[in-house]
Amino acid sequence: MAILGLSAPVYESEVTQFLKDLKAHHPQIETQQQAGRALLWDKPPRSLDEQSRQALARVPQRPYVYQSN
Repeated sequence: MAILGLSAPVYESEVTQFLKDLKAHHPQIETQQQAGRALLWDKPPRSLDEQSRQALARVPQRPYVYQSN
């Protein structure tokens, strides 16, 4: 923000500086992170047949799971 033509220096925290430096020295780190995310979280799309089969196989949960009778 410029007031009277003067601009304040842009603040960067030590953590931001560290991450920028880390990514500059290790450019492959982002592709490795994306590969790890894909391995753990990204799932292939399910077919409609598989979705309906899983919906039919679902067992309804009782309202209070800790009750024994």
